[in-house]
Amino acid sequence: MRGFVDLHCHWIAGIDDGARTVEASLEMLRGLKRAGFDTVMATPHMRPGMFDNDRAALQAAFDAMGPHLAGVPELPSVYLASEHWFDEVVFGRLVAGEGLPYPDVGAESAPAPAAGRAAHKRGVLVELPPTAFPPRIDRRFFDLSRAGLRPVLAHPERYQPVWKDDRCLDPLLDAGACLLLDVCALIGKYGRASQKAAEKLLDDEAYEAACSDAHRPEDAELVEEAIAQLTKRVGSAEAERLLRDGPRGILGLR
Repeated sequence: MRGFVDLHCHWIAGIDDGARTVEASLEMLRGLKRAGFDTVMATPHMRPGMFDNDRAALQAAFDAMGPHLAGVPELPSVYLASEHWFDEVVFGRLVAGEGLPYPDVGAESAPAPAAGRAAHKRGVLVELPPTAFPPRIDRRFFDLSRAGLRPVLAHPERYQPVWKDDRCLDPLLDAGACLLLDVCALIGKYGRASQKAAEKLLDDEAYEAACSDAHRPEDAELVEEAIAQLTKRVGSAEAERLLRDGPRGILGLR
């Protein structure tokens, strides 16, 4: 299987808790290419107080990687977005157009929407606190929708409220969000509770896409193992949907 699209990866060197060096960035990208990813989004953290990155800083870091990637064989195509920590500061940036949603890579070639059909909303990767969802989170997601953005919820299987009762995700889905599986949860990378939650959400067909969330070069080998486990659990057709067709849909590339 090839043609996978990774919507969540921390491969840019020295900008957050991901790759430390340019060499690590290149090794990580090569490993993800071997795992089947032909397209990889950089999603460095935008998290005030921990990673004080704004849109300009992230764009500069991405641009600085360009000369290091040029001419290197066996690398995937790369694009820039961000993993947005969903607090009031970052929410304000998003509605003001100062965040980094996924690039609308299908916009130039996509036909205009037919009469009566809604225009494509740009996906935006959001991360919630692990122990409790923010108050009025569903209303905030509705606000993003009105701003032309579709929340893509990073690794829902790693949130403690989901461990207790995954119906807590229903209001977020009703508000237009979609769920992004961190595929390595399936091999126990984040503990048994996250693994069980991921398996349950897979069985319920709740995920729209799956990703690597790779932070280190060695994560790529875990991703290969996790993709094999995903395929074993749901079958090759569903695995391809989660790793290729679902991400392409989020990017407007149906």
